[in-house]
Amino acid sequence: MRRLVWTALCLLPLAAGAQYSRAAYLRQFDTNGAGCVSESEYLVYMSRGFAQLDRNHDGVLEADELPGGRGKLVTLKTWQDNLRRQFRRLDRRHDGCLDAQELTAPPG
Repeated sequence: MRRLVWTALCLLPLAAGAQYSRAAYLRQFDTNGAGCVSESEYLVYMSRGFAQLDRNHDGVLEADELPGGRGKLVTLKTWQDNLRRQFRRLDRRHDGCLDAQELTAPPG
């Protein structure tokens, strides 16, 4: 259950990307125009979900800030550690940069 909640929380920004083409979605992450998304770009973009949920801006998601109003406290560090693991799963070519296909693939 906990893993399901984490996956859902981490994929919130991805759901918004479904309305765009893969290339347009990649451009939202790719702030340096390299044509792929580095881990740091991925962390910045995907951490926006944490910031949106953290209504009191204390760097911790309390139960009342989580979907369903329950769960354990989640720190930004924990959130980003999970994003790093997700990035590595998506980086199927192991080159440290996600292309549009890797970025839009379901995490493995």
